Amino acid sequence: MKTKNFKREKVNVITLGCSKNLVDSEVLMAQLRHNEFDVVHDATMEEDPEIVIINTCGFIDRAKEESVNTILEYAKIKEQGDIEKLYVTGCLSERYKADLEVEIPEVDAYFGTLELPGLLAKLNADYKHELIGDRILGTPPHYAYLKISEGCNRTCAFCAIPLMRGKHISRPIESLVEEAKNLVRNGVKEVMLIAQELTYYGLDLYKKRRLDDLLDALAAVEGLDWIRLHYAYPSKFPREIFEVMKRHDNICNYLDIPLQHADDEVLKRMRRQITMAEQKELIAHARKVIPGIAIRTTLLVGFPGETEEEFNNLCEFVEEMEFERVGVFTYSHEENTPGHQLADDVPEEIKLARANRIMEIQSEISLAKNEVKIGQTMKVLFDRKEGNYFIGRTVYDSPEVDNEVLVDAKAHFVRIGDFAQIKITGAQHYDLLGHPV
Repeated sequence: MKTKNFKREKVNVITLGCSKNLVDSEVLMAQLRHNEFDVVHDATMEEDPEIVIINTCGFIDRAKEESVNTILEYAKIKEQGDIEKLYVTGCLSERYKADLEVEIPEVDAYFGTLELPGLLAKLNADYKHELIGDRILGTPPHYAYLKISEGCNRTCAFCAIPLMRGKHISRPIESLVEEAKNLVRNGVKEVMLIAQELTYYGLDLYKKRRLDDLLDALAAVEGLDWIRLHYAYPSKFPREIFEVMKRHDNICNYLDIPLQHADDEVLKRMRRQITMAEQKELIAHARKVIPGIAIRTTLLVGFPGETEEEFNNLCEFVEEMEFERVGVFTYSHEENTPGHQLADDVPEEIKLARANRIMEIQSEISLAKNEVKIGQTMKVLFDRKEGNYFIGRTVYDSPEVDNEVLVDAKAHFVRIGDFAQIKITGAQHYDLLGHPV
């Protein structure tokens, strides 16, 4: 059992799930630091924390399982006397608080996604309103995520996010610009704009879509080299965004636009409010206005009722569209979603086989696109050194989810957190090889 002393209490904040959760943890850590706590992020028990706060994910089955297992792990550590307090927050806690309180009573308190002031109060800490926009980054210091809104008003049949995050709430342009300036002052060179759904931005606050105005304002922030867009809903996409991209060199020619599927019947069951033809036309328009744009999409296989023919339509769509980046999820049958009213009738092994098939198709597309880059010199931002390689990204790649550029650290040197001109000398399915010039 730990003994009391007069040093500041150490809090280990553990983040599970997506980048939006990470931003929530960064805000929490800033509040704790200004309340005189010693704060660490995703640390091991060797850091000897007195308090552990787990920021959970409740999106799909695998994420929920990881969150529950992490809570159980730290509940056992608490029972052994190696930590004094254990708190749980985030999406899983928002969605299943009553069940968790019964099933894992070792946790001192559970908090939902919008209960930061209550969590701080439990720690005898004040919620400091003047810190809005202040964060302690959980990313490398040269890039950060910028959450422009909270919640979602969409009604996609498979998605539980509105249950956990509530309705869409945009943040004012002025506060986002000030936060971006603060990030740049602290060394950030790249921001990824994130939300549950980017294109809805402004409708609640300004009564019209204003993502284009926000991008114009952010592009004017001195020292912000790259601005990247994630999670844009395809239906009724605000096409003025492409014109803004053309206007500003520091807005990356990159768009993450999760399409989820392509077959019209599946899209209808998913409540996506778009057809395959409309998706094709949108992608064609983006590529016409912004030649060379990198389009990342996310697909969902195994949705209730997905037939072999419907899946084959998706495969043909992926082959035809030749996306630069693709991620695939298997359907998770989530209670209280519209999709849960349908029979989860695609066996798990078929879901997995279909996901693998999509990635096989994409792997060859990615290799072909990478091979075209051999001989080119590209601007690369370097994130880390791993083993014998410096690892960076081009303007067409976001951290952790996209392709990377590898430079042999035994033969060359680049600075982590800096840009470098790299001549591409080799290509793999998802990576490029090169050297500084």
